[in-house]
Amino acid sequence: MGNFATFTAVCALSLASTAALAETVWDMSVVWPEGNFHTQNAMAFAQAVNEATDGEVTITVHSGGALGIKGPEAMAAVRDGLVPIADVLLNQQVGEAPVLGIETLPFMAPSMSELALLHKFYRPKLEEIATSMNQKVMYLVPWPGQAVYSPNKIEKIEDMKGLTIRVVDANGTAFFEALGATPIQMPWGEVVPSLAAGTIKGVTTSSSSGVDGAFWEFTKNMNTFNWQASSNMVSINLDAWNELPLETQATIEKVAAQMEGQFWLNSRAEDAKKLAVLKEHGVDVIAPSSDLQSALMEKAMPLWDEFKKRVPDAAPVIDAYLAARD
Repeated sequence: MGNFATFTAVCALSLASTAALAETVWDMSVVWPEGNFHTQNAMAFAQAVNEATDGEVTITVHSGGALGIKGPEAMAAVRDGLVPIADVLLNQQVGEAPVLGIETLPFMAPSMSELALLHKFYRPKLEEIATSMNQKVMYLVPWPGQAVYSPNKIEKIEDMKGLTIRVVDANGTAFFEALGATPIQMPWGEVVPSLAAGTIKGVTTSSSSGVDGAFWEFTKNMNTFNWQASSNMVSINLDAWNELPLETQATIEKVAAQMEGQFWLNSRAEDAKKLAVLKEHGVDVIAPSSDLQSALMEKAMPLWDEFKKRVPDAAPVIDAYLAARD
């Protein structure tokens, strides 16, 4: 009986220890397919968090919009606790906070190095907005530069006249209207069906998404304008975050900080890899001529001032970045 009592006590202690280390399980919403590099980054982050917390925090990544949350709904879904964590395409959140349109201004930050500089001024504003929307930023990762997929080669601005083209946000609408095209805003989930139906003839998106959508089935031209920067944010609901012990929070923040740089490198590598895939499938990848580049910039720059007037709290961020860049 004494041995049994000892055994019972050991079991009780074991159960108490297990309860003390109770696992936190978070479902993470990602709209991109499993093979997309943002999804792969999220899966790597989830694994690293699980390992760093010794299994205390488990993040289950649900790709392809499996949780029923569309891209433009992602930030609100985290705010409202519909999901504790999500991968959020920031240029689809301007309806929640117009200032989030800063990095999508045409040719504001066309290279990864310029985007990194912009983020020095932009990220504090983003984190302020995230906090006001009941969430915490874990990491930011850019997409490869935004190209223009079209049925015809674009050698001059006039070649875009009347082109029905998918864009993501108001900045894209304004820019392509200035170029004479007919932009239509739509989330990623509607793009391929719209191409198949002929609702749109062109798409502005990255090389990565071009491969995700097998765009070679619809168009044979990709024009590498790199006209718009675009980043994804992974954020966590603050109520869920605050339930974690401070030590666990610090551990997860450290994981995110350590991995973010590699995720940026993954984006750069992704572009080269996916451009090669597009070419293998017969897509003609074309860089703009210097004349076309100058003409595009001429159309883009007035939109910066218009944006600053429309969204006054964006002006200090933009002006500080441009001063540092110049």
